[in-house]
Amino acid sequence: MEYRIPNEVGTVSRALRSAGYEAYLVGGCVRDLIIGREPRDWDITTNATPDQIQSVFPDSFYENDYGTVGVKTGSENSCLAIIEVTPYRTESGYSDKRRPDSVAFGTSLLEDLARRDFTINAIAYDEDKGQIVDPYEGEKDIKDKLIRAVRNPSERFNEDALRMLRAVRLVAELEFGIDGATAEAISENSKHLSQVSRERVRDELIRILNSNQPMNALVFAQKLGILEDISSDLIRGVGIEQNQAHSYDVFEHLMRTMQHAADKGWNFDIRLAGLFHDISKPETRRWSDEKGDWTFHGHEVVGSRVTKKALEYLHFPRETIDKVVKLVRWHMFFSDPDQITLSAVRRMIKNVGEENIWDLLNLRICDRIGTGRPKEQPFRFRKYKAMVEQALRDPISVGMLKTNGGHIIEMFHVEPGPRIGWTLNALLEEILDEPSKNTNEYLDKRTSELLKINDEGLKNLGEAGKKRREAAEDEEIKSIMEKHHVC
Repeated sequence: MEYRIPNEVGTVSRALRSAGYEAYLVGGCVRDLIIGREPRDWDITTNATPDQIQSVFPDSFYENDYGTVGVKTGSENSCLAIIEVTPYRTESGYSDKRRPDSVAFGTSLLEDLARRDFTINAIAYDEDKGQIVDPYEGEKDIKDKLIRAVRNPSERFNEDALRMLRAVRLVAELEFGIDGATAEAISENSKHLSQVSRERVRDELIRILNSNQPMNALVFAQKLGILEDISSDLIRGVGIEQNQAHSYDVFEHLMRTMQHAADKGWNFDIRLAGLFHDISKPETRRWSDEKGDWTFHGHEVVGSRVTKKALEYLHFPRETIDKVVKLVRWHMFFSDPDQITLSAVRRMIKNVGEENIWDLLNLRICDRIGTGRPKEQPFRFRKYKAMVEQALRDPISVGMLKTNGGHIIEMFHVEPGPRIGWTLNALLEEILDEPSKNTNEYLDKRTSELLKINDEGLKNLGEAGKKRREAAEDEEIKSIMEKHHVC
């Protein structure tokens, strides 16, 4: 079978073959070609050594212990700007469960494929001949939607413990299942994941959450015993019954909230906040005889502190931590528009920040669906969103003008008084009709003309402008209400 290979990739592989070396596409890019997905990056393996590769490609770099040479293609496509070329290699000894103690460059493609993690990643493709090399039946596993370790799964996971988390990440990205023997080996070797750097664990979590099916992956991780190495706090929610408003325990609620953010295609921060928003319900749960139900008072306050520690442990960037902690802290905002005022809405916007308020509202939608309720946005919530939009916008007022009372007094040498207000309102009426007139030059010219009018005439113009402003304000608020279907 032949696949469409970008020119940049073909140019690199042809250059290697022209120099007398073997060249195969290998790993994830071949897997994605077979599945029908666009590869995120392109890897080539060869029997050439790093020095020999660089002799073929002078514009390349070699900065690691694994022999990988980055070949610059000059492509404007970021996925094709650098093509990684790696010699066949063998590895031995993995005393830290993360990196091989020694790496040797080999001469055999089959020897190289034998060291790879999963069968679906142990496939090579010779695009020159249109031939697949698949010694471990990776194509069959792709067809069966199965993640299976190459040869002995325990050996693979002892070589690099991160492979266990990579398996569940592939569950999320490819929507595959995990082979029984591979899953059993993950459970048996789960303790080794604690030896992997937090940054590598974080990077896998980011890819899981950015996938279409993060819930499936993290549920797998929990069942296989490796979720604890992402965050032990998540495990505490398993089996913790909630109040009557919820259909699921705390753990499943967190998973479903996060998954709804993925279903909506919302950003990573909302997904991460969804995963942690109720993280502290277990320790704040109290039984209320008065209500005959569980309560979780203050779980958002405690949860924001727990979330901060969890994200710091995984070495997330400060900007991400600050935002997600805010979303967790304020996700329980009171949203009944019949009982709150615009000033209360403005205080909430101040608490979370204008740049985060819509993410907070979207988190609330995910939270609602995560309880098992079928409707995303009931009337009251839509009305609250309309109030937020109303609070965020600049009101229609003389403050919109590129002039003000102080400027008029100073420039035209007039006394403070009602004539200033009448003039500004008269100017505003004109600007509402023709916004292009809102310039310093035009406003000064028109102000000079208005100030020559007597009190009664200027007052009438000002009052007309005021009524026009109020009508425009009412019309804009009406438009906001219609937009959110709360008229």
